[in-house]
Amino acid sequence: MSILMKLLGTAISIGAGIAAAKLMDVAWEKSTGNKPPKDATNLEESLRDTLVFAIVSAGVGAVIQTLAQRVTQRAIARYKSTPEIV
Repeated sequence: MSILMKLLGTAISIGAGIAAAKLMDVAWEKSTGNKPPKDATNLEESLRDTLVFAIVSAGVGAVIQTLAQRVTQRAIARYKSTPEIV
């Protein structure tokens, strides 16, 4: 069952990462009125906007990844502590 739990943890982390990226895109667009500056080589975007977006999105991604890992570990611990019915 360990492999199943690892796959579940991986799926949760991937889903959380996708959700974090979408959340950041929407939040950036709502707060600035512009599309997120995702291309660091685009010189038409200001360096300040690009750096702020990179720093904030990295922070949000790290928080969401940590939360997803903790939720997964709690679920695994809860699953392991439940007695099996044979």
